[in-house]
Amino acid sequence: MAKKTQANIGFEKQLWQAACVLWGHIPATEYRNVIIGLIFLRYISTAFDRRYRELVAEGEGFEDDPDAYSMMNIFYVPKEARWGKIAAAAHTPEIGLVIDSAMRAIEAENPKLKNVLPKNYASGDLDKVVLGNVVDLFTNMNMEEKENSQDLLGRTYEYCLAQFAEKEGKKGGEYYTPSSLVRTLVEVLRPFENCRVYDPCCGSGGMFVQSAKFIEAHAGNRMNLSVFGQEANSDTWKMAMMNLAIRGIDANLGGHPADTFTNDLHKQLKADFILANPPFNYHPWGQEQLTDDVRWKFGLPPAGNANFAWIQHMIHHLSPTGKIGLVLANGALSSQTSGEGEIRKRIIEADLIEGIVAMPSQLFYSVTIPVTLWFITRGKKQQGKTLFIDARNRGHMIDRKHRDLSNEDIAGIAETFAKYQSGELENVEGYCAVADLEEIKRQDYILTPGRYVGLEKEKTDDEPFDEKMKRLTAELSNMFKKSHELEDEIREKLRAMGYEF
Repeated sequence: MAKKTQANIGFEKQLWQAACVLWGHIPATEYRNVIIGLIFLRYISTAFDRRYRELVAEGEGFEDDPDAYSMMNIFYVPKEARWGKIAAAAHTPEIGLVIDSAMRAIEAENPKLKNVLPKNYASGDLDKVVLGNVVDLFTNMNMEEKENSQDLLGRTYEYCLAQFAEKEGKKGGEYYTPSSLVRTLVEVLRPFENCRVYDPCCGSGGMFVQSAKFIEAHAGNRMNLSVFGQEANSDTWKMAMMNLAIRGIDANLGGHPADTFTNDLHKQLKADFILANPPFNYHPWGQEQLTDDVRWKFGLPPAGNANFAWIQHMIHHLSPTGKIGLVLANGALSSQTSGEGEIRKRIIEADLIEGIVAMPSQLFYSVTIPVTLWFITRGKKQQGKTLFIDARNRGHMIDRKHRDLSNEDIAGIAETFAKYQSGELENVEGYCAVADLEEIKRQDYILTPGRYVGLEKEKTDDEPFDEKMKRLTAELSNMFKKSHELEDEIREKLRAMGYEF
């Protein structure tokens, strides 16, 4: 049986394949918005319909009161936007106009979504017959039989984002961080109820979704999660707004897209948890406008690479007991150019680096390079010490190009961190080691885990040499015998065909 992974999860995959009937009938640049918009519209209509029936059954006459929906964190869907109206128009020439009108009506009823939803369904480039067939696919999803239709459509949204990321290559990496990486960050950081979670480059909002899931899985109320984010790309910001709306997560993404460095929309924020996957080696990032910025406590980051600008921006927004988990390209571990080595040294000497995890390559859809997880903490439990984990051999290939981490892989990394934090961890050669500041100093403040964990011990072979040789020669003899038998069989078949050699 094939492993169930984030890239092969059944219903979502079937829906994606079915929705691909649109492929070739619409410009690739618009395809993502069309599918994502339909997922969003289908979900909020399903949630609305369920609540509507509950209110009708109660008989108090509140089924048309928007407050009766908002109190349950459900969108009030106006009559012209309900899925039944869209489904009825699926095979009419006006289907595109009907969907666009539905999107506008939802935005009018829910001001936070103003100018967020896609409204390109009436475009002349989109074949209305094909669009109607896709609407039928969504209509035929029996959401009522699912235990949690909210999570089902949320997972479908995430799965489609992953597929878009793969097809769009590097551009896809701008909005989608592989779920297994996000889950690893969350499982190590363990966000709690009533905390403030921040992502300064939030993409489509995956860090927030997994944080909410973690809190819910540990008997907390995800509604008590305060979410703050920022995203510069307009399309990506809209995707995040829809993703969080589907999940019922109330987020402050600054009200509009904006560049985090030059227009910090959360200047006063001090977050309990910061999770981020900033653009790798991003440049130019506006250094010339920010040379005297208060965020550069450990040194001015170089104009040609924003890695240490991101790190310092996050440290600046960290609460007195806050924690950071972020994804960075491996170069940040050891770079000495343009002052990066000195900035890294100062951060290490401030005793902020709690852990470094080297991850396998091929986790991303957009790039094949390996990455590292950095965990930065104020008030570490293990003062003066840093945990190093080499997880490069973890995970499994889900196809020829892409690797994924299993639940066991993620749990193993999180458990290693927990043991380290409680002072119970023993070093494991080739996998994990705890180093103090003096040892890191001897390594010139380079944070590459391999320098600290060493090489994995080769498995000892306890089989006596004479016994091993007897066994191997017997196996070789059998292989030779089988080879001769196959040779005779081939000769016999060739003779039957009239060939001799």
